[in-house]
Parts: sequence; structure tokens; C-alpha cells
Amino acid sequence: MRAQGVTRMQPIGPLMWEHRLIERMVVVLRGELDRLLAGGGIDALLIDAGVDFFRTYADRTHHGKEEDILFRELLRKPLTPEHRRTMDELVTEHVQGRQHVKGLVAAKERVVGGDAHAVDEVRSHLAWLVDFYPLHIAKEDKRFFHPVMRYFDKKELDAMLDEMREFDSRMVHERYGHVVEGWERRPRG
Repeated sequence: MRAQGVTRMQPIGPLMWEHRLIERMVVVLRGELDRLLAGGGIDALLIDAGVDFFRTYADRTHHGKEEDILFRELLRKPLTPEHRRTMDELVTEHVQGRQHVKGLVAAKERVVGGDAHAVDEVRSHLAWLVDFYPLHIAKEDKRFFHPVMRYFDKKELDAMLDEMREFDSRMVHERYGHVVEGWERRPRG
């Protein structure tokens, strides 16, 4: 968008930048999956870091902006059947991603607890995640984000971008508020 000779970012800009970081984490986790498939043991700290990344950054921060801001605003527009179907698919995929992250946590905990059979579940959930995210990101970046920007005028685009910035500014406080609350509730011995 151009206003008075100045190019203003669209709301999809930050979402696409976030995709690049998600892709980098996928590469790290693909390396862990390859190591596991070659017979290596689980790196529980890396799995925990990946889970935290997917829950906090990919899901709460990134998908939060998509679902709570962009998709909410799109629902107010007369979407084509194709755009509506794609948006519904994206939401369903977000839910599936959450389920696989939850399954990864449970399987990793069983492995740490001594259940060697749960390693296959860790591999399965990791494989799903590292295969899923590149396809999901490509669908958003190449088939959805740019076309749906046409539903909005400049004022609406600017308002969404401002809301996304406000959303991001709250995230770090929310995240670390939960961390402190968790430690406060933890029994001390």
C-alpha cells in the first residue's frame, strides 16, 4: 500500500516473517528426527525447547494473530467459497498442530519415565510436525495471504497491523507471567 509516497506494511508482513523463524525451528527438529531415526536417543531438552517454541511462538503468538485478528476480520467480509474453505482448512490445521505438540509432550514424558516404546510416538509426532509446517506455511504464503488482503481498505489494513503490534507487545509479559506463576505454585521441599 502506498500513502503519500510511503509504503506501509500490510498485516501479512509480520506473519510471513514469523514463518521464516518457524521454518528454521523445523530444520532443527528435522535434524533431531533424523538422529532419532538413525538410532540416537531423545534429546529431552531440545524436545522441550521445540514444544515451548511451537506452543508460545508458533501457536499462541503466530496463530493467535492469524485466528484472533486476521481471520476474525475476514469473517466480516463476503469471502469467496475458495477463500472461506482455505481459511477453515488453516484453522483445522492449527488444531491438528496443537494435538501433535500435545502428543509429543506426552510421548517424551513417557520416554523420560523409562518407556522405551514411546520413542516411536516421539518420532511420529516430530515427523508430522516437520512435514506439516512447510506445507501449511506454503499454503498461507502462496495461496491465501496475498489474495485476502484485497478484502480490506487501507484503514482496515492499518488497524489490523496496529492490533498485531499490540498483541505482540502483550505476549512477552503474558509468557513470563505464566512462567513465574508456575514457579510460585511449585511445591518447595
